[in-house]
Amino acid sequence: MVDEVIENKDGLKLRKLVELKTDTAEEYQKAMLDRVEYFKEKNLEKSQFNSTVQNTVIQALSTALDLKIQVDKALGEENKKKVHEFLDNLLLFGL
Repeated sequence: MVDEVIENKDGLKLRKLVELKTDTAEEYQKAMLDRVEYFKEKNLEKSQFNSTVQNTVIQALSTALDLKIQVDKALGEENKKKVHEFLDNLLLFGL
């Protein structure tokens, strides 16, 4: 793989990928996961409160999405369309 190493203002070395071959997919995936882990740890150091709030919001949104999926399954296709039409009309009426 041809790459170019760039150093940013924080002193981090970044690898600019010019060509990605299939045999380097694991290497690329590992690099992305390492970057995610680095920024996760860096942001944890900044503020424990923000991390807790973010996790709570994400968990709430995930729960809401799971609930929506379960309701959609329970309603069935025809009833789901009726509910969506009703909500669309309600929202459009409010505008």
